[in-house]
Amino acid sequence: MATIDVFNHDVPAESDFGYSQAIKSGDLIHVSGQLSLDEAGEFRHADDFAAQLTQTYGAMDKVLDHYGVTRNQVVSQTLYVVNLRRSAAAAAEGNRAYFGDHRPASTVLGVTELTFPGQVIEISFVVDTKLPA
Repeated sequence: MATIDVFNHDVPAESDFGYSQAIKSGDLIHVSGQLSLDEAGEFRHADDFAAQLTQTYGAMDKVLDHYGVTRNQVVSQTLYVVNLRRSAAAAAEGNRAYFGDHRPASTVLGVTELTFPGQVIEISFVVDTKLPA
C-alpha cells in the first residue's frame, strides 16, 4: 500500500476551499497551483508580474523543502498567466533563472483571470522523488 503525505502552508484558503498544497503518493509529489501569498495567506503584489513570480517561486521552494527534494526533481509544471503575450518573456526569463540547466516539461497557458484580483501568475508542478537531486 502506498504511503500518502500531505503538505499545507496552513493558510485559510486551504480549509475554506478544501484542498492541500501538495500530496505525495509513492514516488510522485503533485503540487497545487502556487501563487503570491505571504506567511499569513494574504495575496500580495497585485498586478506586479515580477514580484508575484518571485513570491510564487518562494512558495514552490517551501513545498520542495518540506519533502527534502530539489528543483532538479521537478518533472513537469503548468504556468497560468494572465496577459500571456505581455508577460511571456518575463515568465521565460524567470523560469530559466529558477531552474538553471534543468528543463522540466512545461505548459504555459494564457488565462483571462485567476483567483485574486490582480493575480497574474500561478504555477502547479509534479516532482519525481526518484530522480537525482
